Amino acid sequence: MGVAKPSVDIEEQVERGVAILRRGGIVAFPTDTVYGLGVSAYNEPAVKRLYRLKQRPEARPLPILVADMAQMAEVAGVLPPVARKLADSFLPGALTLVLPRSERVPDVITGSKTVAVRIPAHPVAIALIRGLGSPIVGTSANLSGRPSALTAEEVYSQFGDRLGLVIDGGRCPGGRESTIVDVTGAKPRVLREGAISRQQLEQVCPLEG
Repeated sequence: MGVAKPSVDIEEQVERGVAILRRGGIVAFPTDTVYGLGVSAYNEPAVKRLYRLKQRPEARPLPILVADMAQMAEVAGVLPPVARKLADSFLPGALTLVLPRSERVPDVITGSKTVAVRIPAHPVAIALIRGLGSPIVGTSANLSGRPSALTAEEVYSQFGDRLGLVIDGGRCPGGRESTIVDVTGAKPRVLREGAISRQQLEQVCPLEG
């Protein structure tokens, strides 16, 4: 499954976004599911600012977005065979895999032994990650408990000018959050059913429950 290239105008916004991420800033951007808020995954002060901005309790882990399977292996301590099987079928796309966490992932992102990882199927998100040269935190661009934003205008309505940049890539094509599957047990377990249905997952591998 390929990802198209951003337009020239979007490329300029992405360049600005990468510069802001490198300085520890927060950038909103479109994905294939909903708009996301991103910071460098390895910048702990930036991650803490993101928690405060979203009004999200730090006890709730944040997901990480990566550009490819090589970066997924960087943030995961182990890639179980079933994770590779699901990734081959649904990534890039609206599937978030909960994997054993590698030592590179800061405690502030997840206080547990696992980490949630996704490869988005959107050129802007991929361009930001590749431009930064490292994974980014990619949580939904909304205040905790509020609806996810599907347009740049909806991001502005919740955050105003408190972000370093909002990249306007139009309305998100998916409109629904990713499906989250924990692959750290004996069988994959669906933690949240989103854009990819349980039935679609079961066509690839047996699920718990």
